Amino acid sequence: MSPELIVALLAAAVQAGTPILFATLGEMLSEKAGVLNLGVEGVMALSAFAAFIACFATGNAWIGLAAGGLAGALLAGLHSLVCQVFLGNQVVSGLALTIFGVGLSNYLGTPYVGQATVGFQQFAIPGLGDIPVLGPILFRQDTLVYLSYVLPLGFWWFLHRTRLGLGIRAVGEMPAAAAAAGRRPNRLRAIGVMGGGFLCGLGGAYLSLAYTHLWTTGLSAGRGWVAVALVIFAFWRPGRAVLGAYLFGGVMAFQLRLQASGTNVPSSLLLMLPYALTVIVLVFSAARAHRAGGTSSAAPAALGVNIEPEG
Repeated sequence: MSPELIVALLAAAVQAGTPILFATLGEMLSEKAGVLNLGVEGVMALSAFAAFIACFATGNAWIGLAAGGLAGALLAGLHSLVCQVFLGNQVVSGLALTIFGVGLSNYLGTPYVGQATVGFQQFAIPGLGDIPVLGPILFRQDTLVYLSYVLPLGFWWFLHRTRLGLGIRAVGEMPAAAAAAGRRPNRLRAIGVMGGGFLCGLGGAYLSLAYTHLWTTGLSAGRGWVAVALVIFAFWRPGRAVLGAYLFGGVMAFQLRLQASGTNVPSSLLLMLPYALTVIVLVFSAARAHRAGGTSSAAPAALGVNIEPEG
């Protein structure tokens, strides 16, 4: 493989990893608040459609992005309502959210299959885009990719340096102690879940507004499940999430290029590569946790445990 092809592959890996990174950070925020959301796939699918249809109708990519984020937040808010008000099972609610989001997006989007929209275009950052090797890989992308470069740092700062972020982490670890300190656990959890849904929605919006610039059914293509796995792989750390997202993005970009090159490898095997890597990552994470003496200490202590609604 020539150096030019390697640079192009790495640039494609960054682009393909960006929606996964948004979704991974969104799921991480929800889990930091103590709520497991297995509905990321459905959130991304419906947000991708909401972003597409808003941009298609207005011609404004930013309005489409806002619509995608809002759709993600509202869908995650439904999950929060089920789990925090009605004390529903978080796993069951998340799976139902995936079925609902994927099904509704496919149903509503059927008349628009193959339709294109403007969305976000790639552009080079002056000066940085001319740097050898790194320039074409990192600095000739679109606006949302550039946003993803600073998002993990902002995510870490929010969780560790702001009152709201510390409150979200507190209710994910010990809701009773947070309540004793005068915080409102249910409200903080709702903020964490909906904020996480907003980030997942941005990931879904990226798929239709920047990655494909069109609508087609099944656009999320399992990326939501990859994001859920990456949270475990990253041990709930945003820096590791960046590495995992670009790793998976590279595998996805690689299998697409292999298919385009006319390789003799069956296409079904190539399509399997990202998800086979997901299984390997989960096995690796489980083995690492086992060597550490049990489940990972990075996981929030109250993850998956509902709390009674405030009276």
